[in-house]
Amino acid sequence: MSLEKKQSIHKDFNKSTIRTNGDAGKASKAVCRVCNRMFRDPKLLPCLHTFCADCVRQLEPFAVRVNGDHLSPEDETGRRDSATVLCPECDSEVVLPLSGVDGLTTDHLALDEVFAETLLIENSVLCDLCSDGDAEKRCEVCCVNLCDFCSQAHRRQNRTSSHSIQCLQELKSQGRLTRPVLCSLHPGQELRLFCEPCDLTVCLECAATFHRDHHCSPAHEVISHHGDRIRDVVVRSLRPRLTRLEENLRRVDISQEALQVRTDTLAGEIRAFAQSYASAVEAHCRSLLRSLEDLRLQRRNQLQLQKAQFQQSLSDLRGGVDFAERLLTCGSDAEILSAKGVTMRRLMILAESGFDPHPMMVVQDNASSICFLPQESAGKVEGFPVVGVLYAKAVDPSKCIIQGEGVEQGREGQQGEFTLVCRDSSGEQMGRGGDPVLVSIVHKDRKVCTVEAAVVDKSDGSYSISYTPAEPGVYSVWVCVKAQHVQGSPFVLNVKRKFRRHLGIFHCCSFCSSGGAKEVRCGCAGTMPGGFQGCGHGHKGHPGKPHWSCCGSVLEDSECILHNLGSVSPHGHLKTVEI
Repeated sequence: MSLEKKQSIHKDFNKSTIRTNGDAGKASKAVCRVCNRMFRDPKLLPCLHTFCADCVRQLEPFAVRVNGDHLSPEDETGRRDSATVLCPECDSEVVLPLSGVDGLTTDHLALDEVFAETLLIENSVLCDLCSDGDAEKRCEVCCVNLCDFCSQAHRRQNRTSSHSIQCLQELKSQGRLTRPVLCSLHPGQELRLFCEPCDLTVCLECAATFHRDHHCSPAHEVISHHGDRIRDVVVRSLRPRLTRLEENLRRVDISQEALQVRTDTLAGEIRAFAQSYASAVEAHCRSLLRSLEDLRLQRRNQLQLQKAQFQQSLSDLRGGVDFAERLLTCGSDAEILSAKGVTMRRLMILAESGFDPHPMMVVQDNASSICFLPQESAGKVEGFPVVGVLYAKAVDPSKCIIQGEGVEQGREGQQGEFTLVCRDSSGEQMGRGGDPVLVSIVHKDRKVCTVEAAVVDKSDGSYSISYTPAEPGVYSVWVCVKAQHVQGSPFVLNVKRKFRRHLGIFHCCSFCSSGGAKEVRCGCAGTMPGGFQGCGHGHKGHPGKPHWSCCGSVLEDSECILHNLGSVSPHGHLKTVEI
């Protein structure tokens, strides 16, 4: 049977019955990966992937080569020398030949696969020679299917008597079915020669016409050379690389599997951790809510008890006042006098021993002392660290104390400091800051003289207070928390004047320290006969011990008092310093 007949049968067979799908189509070597049907005119791309010629034509070119330059399809203006497409299998850039898809190499192996699969699907095949009987034999040399009659005739001919003829059924089961490769220019002529200069397989007629000046050798003579070259590249270079790539791919697959197993394991651990942590957080939440409810009940009971006391006192007072006013308003003289004794006794009891707190002592509580600190560590719950603390302490100004001498003593121009420690009603220090603290420092004699105080919250219930007085004197210091004085407030602050340093020298006498200079004076007001204006040992006014020349003080570590100057100018004492 000729190649044209086989292709015609193949086309009809494709249209009528063959339409593969799923894994079967992908596994078959006779099926195109684009259309998922058996190959029709299979073309081999430079990347060695095979597709139907029509499927390749349907690929959209992304670049066109015009006069050696690459242009995009949008820049193409009718001149299409060659186009570049992407291989649907490997995404490689494939430059089509100048003649287009028809110029691609025909994949005869794919045609063999199609032919073999067609024979396996069909139960009977016609004889390639007579086209009348069913083929039962096949000549492996001529690659033709023969009926029994043509097979015997094939053996009787001298030219084909030595050909190997096998049973078609056995060859079909072994998958050894092939077909002759025919010339596209001379139908019926098999490509049996190889043109070395053109690197092309040709038939006898092509060799005699188009390649008559070329060296053409029988295909079976040159196949060993060219096959060895292919085999050498495969065995020496590609096969080892293939092995390495397969090994690397296997390792990557193992790594992917290990990664998946590891991530699944960790995901399980994370979910278990999250569930346990959520359970701990939920338990902590329930504990906080229970504590809040207990605190609410405690505060409510306290308020109810306070309310009951006020209501009872209010009822007693209202009853006494209403009775006394009604007696004075509606009673006669005799009635008033007769009830005077018992009324006065009751009113005196109410006035002296009744519950009468000052309104300023009963501060309206908006429960702001109860707060939730979400960032505060709450220890561990079920082995997990949790945060969030319910804080319920309330500052009691009467229990707050002042620490440090800076609240009682100060020095002019020098910074003084003291510390306020806030405590609750039980006397415990507040564990947090944020309380409203007011500090006022006012001169007792000069009310316009005030000192600005800086309050630094240490966030642990204590506050650092600093100030710098500009004038000496006695000051009144108010320290208030929540507009109420703390324990001991207001305080009396005694600010001393600025420490005055001595301007002279600490000497035994002016005569010795000045080397006998007559004009040098001393703050002790001592004099010497002979016109000396300063002091000398044993003379009048000398204190009898070492002293300061500026003020006469006999204490070396003392403040300069500049007393006993008399009519002496301070400039005279400065001379002593210069000496």
